[in-house]
Amino acid sequence: MEPARPEVTVEAPAKINLNLRVRGRRADGYHELESLFLPLDLRDEVCVAVRRAGAVSVALSISEEGAGRPGDVPADASNLAHAAAAAFLAAAGVTARLSIDLRKRIPAAAGLGGGSSDAGAVLRALDTLYPGALPTPELSRVALELGADVPFFLDPRPAFVSGIGERIEASHGVPALSLLLCHPGEPLSTREVFGAWDALHPDRAAPDALTPSSGPSTMRAPETGDGGAIRLSDLLSGLVGELANDLEPAAVRLCPGIARLRARIEAAGALLVGMSGSGPTMFGVFSGPQEARKALAAVRESGNPGGGTSARHNSESRLWARVATTIQSP
Repeated sequence: MEPARPEVTVEAPAKINLNLRVRGRRADGYHELESLFLPLDLRDEVCVAVRRAGAVSVALSISEEGAGRPGDVPADASNLAHAAAAAFLAAAGVTARLSIDLRKRIPAAAGLGGGSSDAGAVLRALDTLYPGALPTPELSRVALELGADVPFFLDPRPAFVSGIGERIEASHGVPALSLLLCHPGEPLSTREVFGAWDALHPDRAAPDALTPSSGPSTMRAPETGDGGAIRLSDLLSGLVGELANDLEPAAVRLCPGIARLRARIEAAGALLVGMSGSGPTMFGVFSGPQEARKALAAVRESGNPGGGTSARHNSESRLWARVATTIQSP
């Protein structure tokens, strides 16, 4: 199959989970989740170039622009962007030589979906280069096999996500939110955090706790019903009782700096403070960009919240913080 063009560049936005509820662990070991995903104006950039070849090959190059320590992001087949390219070519039966240039701005292992977004961006790029090579259901299947967050990034816009990431419902009228993002300086493994959650909730981690797609979804962003925008106050009040991340207590056990970051963001005047994904990035929602920038200065002045008692949180930990804005839904 010939590509429609030789290369394409796409953006890969980060996301926050405005809330995240863990409903239990299914019989197959996956966890059933419910979460409101909001994409951000913090983005990686992915350029995919394709050349004719007699065999499949994927080459990945990475440049990091303030996304973390050099070497944080692997450039081999363990990188989700690399895996996404290989999975697409295999599913579509395409033989080609791909070159992927990945410009990283999203920190790795931060709960912001950077790796999943890169994978989704690669799939979108290849869908542009080889239009119709994979029907939409097949593309979604490939995305889900790569990771629970990847299907969302096939069309990143505010959405309620449930199940293991396969059920995605667009949330209309969600306003742009002014955020302060803070990372204590040490990555957290998603697998470790879910393992810690299982240890805290042994009664909900039994093999027969849940079966696929069991139970109704109870959490939604409020809808205006008239196509208008949801006010910030309505968005927050409409989710009262659900504005929590069930993984935060488990993540705090592994990274004590998370709790200190929460206290500092709250002290800076945030309307809401939460942890994104499996952490350790914390976010504060502010009434506007000016308030978020003031909070950024205050948190930076207060110093590094890392430095837990374990070797992994030593004096080399460093705070990563920046102001961001969520992408408003239509």
